[in-house]
Amino acid sequence: MTKQFVKSLIDNATAPYRSAGRFAWHFARGKLGGDPVFAGLLEHGLIPDRARILDIGCGQGLLASWLLTAKAMHEQGNWPAHWPKAPNPTSIHGIELMPRDVERAQRALGDAATFTVGDMCKTDFGKADAVVILDVLHYVSYEAQNDVLRRVRDALAPSGTLILRVGDANGGLPFKFSVWVDHLVTFVRGHRNSRLYCRPLAEWRLALLGLGFNVETLPMNQGTPFANILLIAKLGGKAVVQAA
Repeated sequence: MTKQFVKSLIDNATAPYRSAGRFAWHFARGKLGGDPVFAGLLEHGLIPDRARILDIGCGQGLLASWLLTAKAMHEQGNWPAHWPKAPNPTSIHGIELMPRDVERAQRALGDAATFTVGDMCKTDFGKADAVVILDVLHYVSYEAQNDVLRRVRDALAPSGTLILRVGDANGGLPFKFSVWVDHLVTFVRGHRNSRLYCRPLAEWRLALLGLGFNVETLPMNQGTPFANILLIAKLGGKAVVQAA
């Protein structure tokens, strides 16, 4: 049931991208179908309900389409019984450096979400209840990473949540493979990065703990050859650090 449901969710979440062109639709199909993080966010109930969501490095808005589709399917009664209820965002705001990706997002989703062309190191984050950063921070220097994380903390509500996916630099061969793929994909999409600024998982944890977050970790590489880890960082409450 769950596999068939996820397939249906992918079909529905990618359908809007047909209006954004063949590349947008094929990219959406490949990303939502091949990356376990999207189903993982829903299966583990990681997105708070009734949240103002900020998606930093949103690309062509796939997370927004995914969450909006999940909400609609849940309201229709089409939902796995063993999953938490789908989140019902009050707003979704995506920030993306590449104007072409923002154009695709806007063409696909219209005014269902807000998308801004901007550099995460400079753009105002506003206020949010949940911030999602997937595979983005390693493109900027360590100093810039720390500054982005500080600004995220300041943008979050007192009990807000940061969901951050990173590669574990101590991940051995899977990490090296993920870096190679990263260079290839970003080159194809028009980025020209000569260096990636990666950290071991322990350093990511310490950076978040030092900013007052309580941190849990969750492997998020199922079915892939990568060394990806999801960090769920929350403000307030008792600190919980779970081994990946």
